[in-house]
Amino acid sequence: MRFAFTHPMHTHPYNPELVAGEGIATVAAAAEAAGIHGFGFTDHPAPSQRWLDAGGHDAVDPFVALGFAAARTTTLRLIPNIVVLPYRNPFVVAKSGATLDLLSGGRFTLAVGVGYLRREFAALGVSYDERADLFEEALQVIRAIWSGDDISFEGRHFSARGITAHPRPASPPPIWIGGNTAAARQRVAQYGDGWCPFPAPPQLAQTAGTAVIDSVQRLTEGIDDLRRRCDAAGRDFSTIDVTFTNFEGGSPAGDEFNADAYLGGLEKLAALGVTWVSVHLPGDGLAHALETLDRFRADVIEAM
Repeated sequence: MRFAFTHPMHTHPYNPELVAGEGIATVAAAAEAAGIHGFGFTDHPAPSQRWLDAGGHDAVDPFVALGFAAARTTTLRLIPNIVVLPYRNPFVVAKSGATLDLLSGGRFTLAVGVGYLRREFAALGVSYDERADLFEEALQVIRAIWSGDDISFEGRHFSARGITAHPRPASPPPIWIGGNTAAARQRVAQYGDGWCPFPAPPQLAQTAGTAVIDSVQRLTEGIDDLRRRCDAAGRDFSTIDVTFTNFEGGSPAGDEFNADAYLGGLEKLAALGVTWVSVHLPGDGLAHALETLDRFRADVIEAM
């Protein structure tokens, strides 16, 4: 089992310690030292004030911030959580991802999602209703531009002839696809190297326009469906990463954290086919985040 976390910008307003360059670099280096395998940032270039007031959070640019973190680490995998792919031209995403992968020594994973905030789509001049089509075309473009030269593509939204974008990564970075729906799993089977669903009780699922996953049973059903879709597409499910949250043991940041229960939950997730677990860090200050990383190292990673 491998562990990843999203940089702890959970609130609006954010804690300035965590957004300073030194704060980001310190958290990334501490995560690597603790044995964490992956690190990322969210993607909200133009969130609405209404969403922020309703419990949303501020964000930095994921590609820029990951480049900053990469310079202070050597093994930590760089995994945004997640890039909203329809917000950007896929040729630009491919260039950003290839550059980050090259400069980090092959440590980039492109985790992407369709997105759900209508006002953010409107602010960026992107059609909310066409986001699924934009997403699928973008996946095809990125795969092509990372693996060949003199690329031509003709779609509804993107058209290009004879494109060669060097330098390319030594090997194409993995692409993880977010979302809880059957459509997301079908995209994994067709285009992806990983599935990254997220815990979503009914109210959150309705807000985010996705499917409910509020128990291990619902996660199991989703993984079983992904297996079937991979089989139908001729894909080997054992090569697909699945990332999720551990429901058992509580938060490592809390006084009630039960490491034994957490370890038991990890065993159950591994048996289902989960390969990465997302770890929650507190966002109230740099010291608390670092303390939580050290506690997780001692209570979980070293106990495995």
